[in-house]
Amino acid sequence: MEGQAEMDPSSFLSLFAAVSYGIASMAMVFINKAVIMQYSSSMTLLTLQQLATALLIFFGRRMGYTKAKGIDMATGKKLLPVSLFYNANVAFALASLKGVNIPMYIAIKRLTPLAVLIAGYFSGKGRPTTQVAFSVFLTAAGCVIAAVGDFSFDLFGYGMALTSVFFQTMYLVLVEKSGANDGLSSVEIMFYNSFLSLPFLFFLIVVTGEFPSSMSILLAKCSYLSFLLILIISLVMGIVLNFTMFLCTIVNSALTTTIVGVLKGVASTTLGFVLFGGVEVHGLNVTGLVVNTAGGVWYSYAKYQQKKAKPSKLMPDLEAHRK
Repeated sequence: MEGQAEMDPSSFLSLFAAVSYGIASMAMVFINKAVIMQYSSSMTLLTLQQLATALLIFFGRRMGYTKAKGIDMATGKKLLPVSLFYNANVAFALASLKGVNIPMYIAIKRLTPLAVLIAGYFSGKGRPTTQVAFSVFLTAAGCVIAAVGDFSFDLFGYGMALTSVFFQTMYLVLVEKSGANDGLSSVEIMFYNSFLSLPFLFFLIVVTGEFPSSMSILLAKCSYLSFLLILIISLVMGIVLNFTMFLCTIVNSALTTTIVGVLKGVASTTLGFVLFGGVEVHGLNVTGLVVNTAGGVWYSYAKYQQKKAKPSKLMPDLEAHRK
């Protein structure tokens, strides 16, 4: 009887992965917003985050702190499209934070299931269940209502956020088709994703004109201790987020990761109203966000019901990779 009170290692790991991913994912939105408010070169920021991740794992492997394998060309070739779409998603998401407040950013990102649903339908996966379909459309309707009531509407920011949704959809579809995490640890997936991202990101910061001026601006701003501290936290949290996301995907069920994503979104929306300026609260805007959140919760419940109805289904759920 005494042994039943103790949590077995696998259950503890599952709980730890879910909680850490939820905290890291929520914190990253606010940390990136804090950096972008002072440093607008979002592509350079993403490049630094990926570079820090690749270097940490590389030296960790050299010093024996991790057993991650080296680069395999066949695996790298397989994961290259996934990495490109992943970074395009993050890059446009960072760019959108320049003009979109956090509650609306989260509401727009909840359109991803709708985009995935449509992509799945046209790729021959068939129709979703009635509950899933209605919950997704409710989420989308809430986003539209909130946008109409958003008096701080920024066309560029909304465009970047919607483009991010498109690339996130493509990323999820590719992950599902390629089974990108088969046989790889979370650390190894992180390393491939970061390593493959760097040439693409370096090319973009040069083509877009961010580099080299972005580095000189960054060095000047780093003379301020407050900004330097936020930047370091951003780089560290970028590593933590990637690790916890892949760990949660590998260790937990789709149900757990879906609920974590929704709860993170609810908490982030609430905190977004009070932690940063630029959010004008209006009845229509709040109503839309409530409807959007309700759709997200309903969506989680619908997926839970679907999973219970098919307990033997082992195909990875797309929601396991939502950011």
